[in-house]
Amino acid sequence: MAIEIKETFIVAAPVDAVWKFMNNPENVVACMPGASLKEIIDEKSFVGAVKLKIGAVSAQYQGTITYLEADQQSHRVKMLAEGNERGGGTVSGTIDTTLIELADGSGTEVCCSSSVDLTGKIVQVGRGMIEGVSAQIIKKYVANVRSLLEVPGQSPASQPSIAEAGSTATASPSPQPQPRTKPPKEDSINVVAVVLTVLWNKVSGFLKKLFGRP
Repeated sequence: MAIEIKETFIVAAPVDAVWKFMNNPENVVACMPGASLKEIIDEKSFVGAVKLKIGAVSAQYQGTITYLEADQQSHRVKMLAEGNERGGGTVSGTIDTTLIELADGSGTEVCCSSSVDLTGKIVQVGRGMIEGVSAQIIKKYVANVRSLLEVPGQSPASQPSIAEAGSTATASPSPQPQPRTKPPKEDSINVVAVVLTVLWNKVSGFLKKLFGRP
């Protein structure tokens, strides 16, 4: 089953800070529900795992993610993901991310697109449910990224990078922002509210069409 996912969101942080974040596997995995980092092979590839559970159907994929491109000048990152599921399924696909600095300097636009091919028992829940749950997972990911990169009350130009935010150095007497901790990990993507949201969106959309509401 091939799935196309596209998402664009704004992060109130400098483009350089977002770039460093996207090129750090530990940061990316920390923000993805159900994902875990197993091993960093080298600067271009790492081994990770993702647990999925939708209703009574569950699957765990483990594989390698490779940075195919990392062009700092254009702020574009392209990754290849390839993995296997314990029950015999597979997952493969590409994740393409481009960062665009906003003209007014208020932050960075993050444009992500991915093409993923899934096989195995997880596909029995149906394309609509998988796509809907994927959209909700991305929302969680975006919220986690923002919680790490954004500092309330500071302009993007004055915000430190992730590494600086977590530093304990006290060379400067000026007040420093509190270190941002990684969001709490979810052992697997198994949130009843997520599935209910997907179902409600379908029912709500049907009712709007039925009664001609915009």
